[in-house]
Amino acid sequence: MRTRSLRLRLFLFGAAAIAGALALVGFVLVLLFEHHVERTMDDDIETYVRQLVSDLAVDSDGRLRVITATPDPRFARFRSGFYWQVASDDRSDVERSASLGDEALEFSGRCENGERIFYHRLRGPWGDALLGGERCVALGGAAPSRLRVLVALDLAGVARARDAFAAELFAALFLIAIGLAFATWIQVGLGLAPLAGLGVAVGEIAKGRRRRLDSPAPPEVLPLIDEVNGLLDERDKEIERARNRASDLAHGLKTPLTALAADARLLREKGETEIARSLDRIGDAMHRHVARELARARSRGVARGGAPTPVAEVVDALARTLVSAGTEARFDMRIAPQARIAVDRVDLMEILGNLMENAARHARARICISFGGGVFIVEDDGPGLPEGSEALIRRRGGRLDETGGAGLGLAIVQDVLDAYGADMRFSRSALGGLRVEVDLSGAAEFPAAG
Repeated sequence: MRTRSLRLRLFLFGAAAIAGALALVGFVLVLLFEHHVERTMDDDIETYVRQLVSDLAVDSDGRLRVITATPDPRFARFRSGFYWQVASDDRSDVERSASLGDEALEFSGRCENGERIFYHRLRGPWGDALLGGERCVALGGAAPSRLRVLVALDLAGVARARDAFAAELFAALFLIAIGLAFATWIQVGLGLAPLAGLGVAVGEIAKGRRRRLDSPAPPEVLPLIDEVNGLLDERDKEIERARNRASDLAHGLKTPLTALAADARLLREKGETEIARSLDRIGDAMHRHVARELARARSRGVARGGAPTPVAEVVDALARTLVSAGTEARFDMRIAPQARIAVDRVDLMEILGNLMENAARHARARICISFGGGVFIVEDDGPGLPEGSEALIRRRGGRLDETGGAGLGLAIVQDVLDAYGADMRFSRSALGGLRVEVDLSGAAEFPAAG
């Protein structure tokens, strides 16, 4: 199964590269060690060959004699792995070490007088692998003789030393691999830190805590930041264009609806009440549909990266507007003066304006608006919800404007809240009327400075 984690994927690739590199290094080091041991054997063989050459002699009968041979006791122990053998060129006269017993070694086909020693591998009499050094010498006298001197050492010792070295080496390399894997994990984390920071920044944009991504970043991340900032700018332009089109539509329909209402009034004055009532219903339906669709168009692209909206300022402006429109109820605002929230100002005015207007329509003397933790609460001391309206309010898609109880405003509020992923709850207020709770805690709240 392929992992989707970039951190884990980079770590696995890094760990695999480390393991492969250390395995290759280990293999090369073992080969170098083996070659080094063999070169040491070459030096030993050369020493033994020179000792044998210096101890060779031919007696008066022309027979080969080894005066003292090598003093190493391993040449005297049977099958010890240390062997020497000296023979005349025609193999008629042969001397060998006691370690060979009655067995003999095979000479190579090359034999040239001089100081040079020829090294080659050969099979011992018992099938063991040997490394041999061979030299041809000529002994002077009445009848000069050319002799072959061969010293061979068992390679089993090299294999044992190589295996022991390899075991210790790979144990050490394993510990190194663990350390390097840990360092790789840290390195991957440090390398991905800018992406993690980028993810946090994008989350803050979604919550409205910032407008754009910061430009100071590693060069590898800058193209992504530029592209995201470009998308944010284009989104803001599209939102602005959509809102302008919605505003143009509202202004374009305002005159025909006003004319329709004037015609209905003229017909009512002429006694055509049924026709006037029908035109009023048509005009009201058109107004409701247009208002709702305008709210949806405006909230379809929620601008979450703009400046935070001052809550107290918006609520105060809406309260003054309602008072100037004839509302006699007293507004009790429990909002910190510097409180702000990352909700577009127009959307916040749409939400609170409809809720406060609905409360003003039904309140007897008092309306309370409070804000904290991203939650708005609007309460009144009116009659509360009509019987059976609460189920309709809570049902998804319930059209409150058609019940005659809550009006069109709450339906528009719900459309705007849907764009923010927010929720609206209804209950009985402690004042005796309706309590509407709007949960915008998903948007960033900026509390008053302490």
